[in-house]
Amino acid sequence: MAVLARSILVTGSNRGIGLELVKQLVEMSDPPEHIFATCRDPDGPRGRALHDLADKHPSIHVVQLEVENQSSVKAAVAIVQSYLEGKGLNLLINNAGVDTYDTLQTVEQQEMLCTFNINVVGPILVVKEFLPLLKRAAKEAETEGMSCSKAAIINISSKLGSIAQGFEVMLDPFYAYRASKAALNMVTACLAVELKGDEILCIAIHPGWVKTDMGTEKAPLTVQHSVQGILKVLASLSSSSTGTLLDWEGRRIFW
Repeated sequence: MAVLARSILVTGSNRGIGLELVKQLVEMSDPPEHIFATCRDPDGPRGRALHDLADKHPSIHVVQLEVENQSSVKAAVAIVQSYLEGKGLNLLINNAGVDTYDTLQTVEQQEMLCTFNINVVGPILVVKEFLPLLKRAAKEAETEGMSCSKAAIINISSKLGSIAQGFEVMLDPFYAYRASKAALNMVTACLAVELKGDEILCIAIHPGWVKTDMGTEKAPLTVQHSVQGILKVLASLSSSSTGTLLDWEGRRIFW
């Protein structure tokens, strides 16, 4: 695969899909010059695997970023800027998120608010603060149209958030999780409309039901297979893709 983007930032990169994205990005035949691997607590026990990876690959920069904390996001922007040295950020992957397994009988107000804060408000704050760097990357590009190598925002969503097709996956209500991913899908559509003039590509992607801490061992899809598919899809995106919800194999999912 040709270089996907010169600079890439991944939130929630200390485990699961985020960590595997960093692993596969750095192992590309033509890897990114900068991979900004962010997570809430990089110096805690859960950040060890990420630091071990960064120790082997100088292109990986581990950055503390708490998506729902605007001060933390602003601090991360400053760190990223210091590495980019005046250049833009090509690809932002909003991967950080939480899941819930609630029913109408068990769902609580605080759980709903916390889930929305991380899964919806968080990505908005991250995009808002990193937008100047994304716009700079789009202006720097010498190509027409949209692509991940130019400037793009990828929101890791879920088919469970699709009102049209979400119950094809499973019938469990999962109120907070489904509703938050449906909201993230709408955020993606709004971003695509607002940033079209800046030629910043915006899509949501369903990674599949993956064997991770969130997906559990019952999931049929390995994290390696999911991420291989995601990266293949990202490399194929163009202007016609912006504002859509796709799965890890590039198939369109209806809202």
